[in-house]
Amino acid sequence: MKAGLTRELLAEFVGTAALLAVIVGSGHMGEVLANGNAAIALLANSTATGLMLYVLIVLFAPISGAHFNPIVSLAFAWRSAIGWRKALLYIPVQVIGALAGVILAHAMFGLPLFELGTKARIGWPQYLSEGVATAGLLATIFLGHRARPNALPALVGAYIAAAYWFTASTAFANPAVTIARAFTDTFAGIRPVDAPAFLIAQIAGAALGLVLVAALTEHSPIAHGIHSARRRKRKAVET
Repeated sequence: MKAGLTRELLAEFVGTAALLAVIVGSGHMGEVLANGNAAIALLANSTATGLMLYVLIVLFAPISGAHFNPIVSLAFAWRSAIGWRKALLYIPVQVIGALAGVILAHAMFGLPLFELGTKARIGWPQYLSEGVATAGLLATIFLGHRARPNALPALVGAYIAAAYWFTASTAFANPAVTIARAFTDTFAGIRPVDAPAFLIAQIAGAALGLVLVAALTEHSPIAHGIHSARRRKRKAVET
């Protein structure tokens, strides 16, 4: 394996592990300090996650693209921004990194290194929320990169922090995150039995997000058809 690719995989591992350590650790800390007040715990959780996403994207984007999310890697491959081989190498590294982040968070708080989640997250509102959150994340990434690439770390961090609050599921929007959070019984946990439906909803949301991005960007088939029609109309008027 080439040294450059090794560095990219290491960046994806470390970045995803750090992201999960923040998600699990801040959720647990918030819940403990707030004496079980879910609103304050969610505020701590969403703020810490949004801020850390900003930091991680700034640090790791020049190395690996700072995906930390199998959906993002597959979307980049679909849009030919990276190769499929690289995307398929990123995915297991992201999942393993996410699990490592859960272990790290548990270790820092003196919890069992692995626990199965017991928090029920089930029902169509939850699944719809995951679809919306994932579609919005991809739209934020691709449209944000097109509009203001230098602001992308802040855009993604702000979007996820907000999505914690406007979705019923608290916006997992990431298969690696979903799998890893099934192995924590803290504030951020999810029952393993509920995780597959989240994954399906995230895939559906990703497809919707890619369609939306294609429809809104200049070089999409839809936009191309509109521009072609306008050009034909102008030519007809000129002649």
